[in-house]
Amino acid sequence: MRELARPVAIAILRRDDHILVTAVPDHVKNVTGYRAPGGTIEFGETGADAVVREIDEELGVEIVEPTYLGTLENIFSYLGKIGHDLVRVYSARFADVSLYERPEFACIEANGVPFTCVWKPLSDFDREPLYPSGLLELIRG
Repeated sequence: MRELARPVAIAILRRDDHILVTAVPDHVKNVTGYRAPGGTIEFGETGADAVVREIDEELGVEIVEPTYLGTLENIFSYLGKIGHDLVRVYSARFADVSLYERPEFACIEANGVPFTCVWKPLSDFDREPLYPSGLLELIRG
């Protein structure tokens, strides 16, 4: 069966000069990068609706005002396997402003795998990978 590019929507949630990300370790390449929370856009769903749903499902919180920033094409290798995502990037904010005080979020993938989202300063990504490629430039404008 032929592989297809996967449509993805991610949320850029900012706290001052920090963004919310999760670590993405790749033991094959011996590197740890970071990505913003989000996930696959389902058939018949808009990117904005997908990012709101994904944040609710993974972090258990509500985001509001998803604002489209751009689309990045991401052809990558992860754990030795090639992937291809079309990533719709949205800025958004938490509906509950008290969530900005949390240092981290215990999250869960659709397949039940737990992960953690943390606040990292944008300046860290001058030295550490932020996925997808081009996201840091898009955020910085």
